Amino acid sequence: MIQRDIHTKVQELSKTYPVVTITGPRQAGKTTLAKMAFPGFNYCNLEHPETRTIALEDPKSFFMQFPAPVIIDEIQRAPQLLSYIQVIADEQKTNGLFILTGSQQLLLNASVSQSLAGRTALVTLLPFSINEVKQFYKGDLLRDQCIVNGFLPRIYDQDQEPLIAYRNYLHTYVERDVRQLINLKDLYTFEKMLKLLAGRIGQLININSLANDTGVSAKTISHWLSVLEASYIVFRLQPFYENFGKRVIKSSKIYFYETGLASYLLGIENEKQVARDPLLGGLFENMVVIECVKSRTNIALDPNLYFYRDSHHNEVDLIHKQGDRLIPIEIKASQTYNPHFLKSLVRFRSISNNAEPGYVIYAGNQSFITKEEIKVIGYEKAMELIANPG
Repeated sequence: MIQRDIHTKVQELSKTYPVVTITGPRQAGKTTLAKMAFPGFNYCNLEHPETRTIALEDPKSFFMQFPAPVIIDEIQRAPQLLSYIQVIADEQKTNGLFILTGSQQLLLNASVSQSLAGRTALVTLLPFSINEVKQFYKGDLLRDQCIVNGFLPRIYDQDQEPLIAYRNYLHTYVERDVRQLINLKDLYTFEKMLKLLAGRIGQLININSLANDTGVSAKTISHWLSVLEASYIVFRLQPFYENFGKRVIKSSKIYFYETGLASYLLGIENEKQVARDPLLGGLFENMVVIECVKSRTNIALDPNLYFYRDSHHNEVDLIHKQGDRLIPIEIKASQTYNPHFLKSLVRFRSISNNAEPGYVIYAGNQSFITKEEIKVIGYEKAMELIANPG
C-alpha cells in the first residue's frame, strides 16, 4: 500500500475546510486514501444496507453512531445527509470534520453544490499515475505494459490479472453505475457503444455516426455519453478556439480514464498485442492525456487541457492553458524521435501570440531540447510537465 500523490493536498485542505469531498471512479482508491490520510477518523460506508437504512430513516441516530470527525463513503447513496452535515459544520465552526467520498459525479456534484457551497473542498482521485505505479517495479515501465495493465490500484497492490480485472470492472461497476443512472433496457447495445468508443479513442466525437452504428437515437447516445463521463469512464477533451475564429473544430475528443478498460474493450489481451494493434497511437495518446489530467487533479486543480484542430486538419494533440500562456504538446507513440514530430508545434506557435515553444511527449526515454526550443521528453515525465511546466 503506497501513499498517493494527492495525500498531502487532501490533508492540507482539511485544515481550511470543514468538509473535503473526494470524487472519482470506483476502485480508484478513495477509501484507502481517506483512511490513510485521516487514520483517527470514524468510518462508515453507505453501501452497507443497514448503515444506509439508518442514514436515510434516522439521520440523527446516524450521526450519534458516526460522530465527526468521520469518513463517509459513497455519500451519494444518502444525499439527505448533506443538509445535516451543513448544519453541523456551521454549528461547530471547525475544519476537518467530514471526509466524503463518491463515485457518481452526476448525482453527487449537484447535491454537494447545493448543500455544502463554500463549506467543502472538492478533489478528484483518479487511478494510479505512472509515478505511483513505478513504486511497484524495480525496472523501467514499458509502454505496452502500461497501456494494457492500466492503472487500477488493485491490479498492482493485489497482483490481479489485468484481463480478468477489467472484465469484472466492466460487469460489476460500470454496468451497475450505469443502471442506477439510466433506464438501461438493452445492455448489449450499450456495450456495443462502449466498444465503438474504444475504437475511436483520440478522435472527434460524432454523435450521429455512433447512433447509426448502434441503432439508437442520437439523443440516447448523448445521454449515455453524459452518464459515462459522470461515472468517470470516459473523458471528453474540449477544443481550444479562443482567438482563432470560425476556422477551428469545436467538437470534443473522446478518451477513457482507464487504458486498461479500453484495451479490454478492443480485445487486447496481452502486451504483445498492443504494439501490433492499429490503435496503438490512440491508446498511447489516451494514456498521456489522462496522465496529464491526473497531474492537475492531484493538486486539486481543474485540468485546463484542450486540443487544437482547424478545418484544414492542422492539429495539436494537447494544449495546457496556464493563465495567458498556451503550452502546446504533441504526443507520439514512437520509441524513436523524429524531427517531423515538431511540425504541428512550430506551426501553432506561428499563429498564436501566446504559445510557448511546447513539448513532444514520446515513448522513448531520452530528454533534450531541439534547436526550435521545443522540449522532447519521455512519457514517464508527462506528469511533471503539466504540474510544474517551468
